[in-house]
Amino acid sequence: MSTFLIADDHPLFREALQAGLSPFFDDLEIIEADCLSTTLKAIKNHPKINLILLDLSMPGSDNYYGLTSVIEKSPNTPVIVVTASDSEESVNIAMHYGARGYIPKTYNSRKMAHAIMTVLDGGKFIPEKYIDKIGINDPELITSIELVKGLTPKQLRVLKCLKEGKMNKQIADELFVTEATVKAHISAIFKKFNVTSRTQVVLLIDNIDLTE
Repeated sequence: MSTFLIADDHPLFREALQAGLSPFFDDLEIIEADCLSTTLKAIKNHPKINLILLDLSMPGSDNYYGLTSVIEKSPNTPVIVVTASDSEESVNIAMHYGARGYIPKTYNSRKMAHAIMTVLDGGKFIPEKYIDKIGINDPELITSIELVKGLTPKQLRVLKCLKEGKMNKQIADELFVTEATVKAHISAIFKKFNVTSRTQVVLLIDNIDLTE
């Protein structure tokens, strides 16, 4: 028996994915989660999960925070990102963070099953068009990834606003917090990035896509 955790906030997609994969795996048990908190709870309650299929944009995930949180809680369980975001940058970041596979939601069930089998057999899977590109040593990208990886979800939201050029009051209004809270988050970001200005921060993360 194989036990998969499907973590996605769209119930129709979870149902479709379960129906699509069942013919390819004998005695397949599916556990569902619809946000980061229920995903982490499912991992805790089901220690024998064989594979986690994770959407990057679930509530609570905040870009790649969900991926890193899941891997931290279940380091020995392979995680495959299943997402609508299909770009070289997002694949590179997800694999650097520790994902064992990356499957675009545009794949049909047979291609998804093949990718899953590859990962369960100990390999890694990324879309064919990225095979010759992913993994190329890019020190600047890796540095940017590590900087962003060290932020909390709230700091990530503030960082996204900084990259968009928003002022403190605009950020406070958008995030429903006080300007003092925004200033505290910005100070924490400056400290972690070892910088003293917004411009320096934006330059460091210019090649990272922070959209959710």
